[in-house]
Amino acid sequence: MNEPMSLDACVRANLEIYFRDLDGTEPASLHDMLVRVVEKPLLEVVMQRAGQNQSRAADWLGLNRNTLRKKLIEHQLAK
Repeated sequence: MNEPMSLDACVRANLEIYFRDLDGTEPASLHDMLVRVVEKPLLEVVMQRAGQNQSRAADWLGLNRNTLRKKLIEHQLAK
């Protein structure tokens, strides 16, 4: 059975695909784009694993609870 890719290897491989698909076009706002696409699934999984408990999730993420709440609203994940 194949070993799963590490998170950093997965990100690296997908970035290589992204640059290949750009076909020489210069990327723009790459950091912001990457943070947006990674942050939402991170918040979804952590909130689910924390039983929707924002205080627990904030602790796990190393964030202030108010910061987590703001991010959940930004990603339309707040109930």
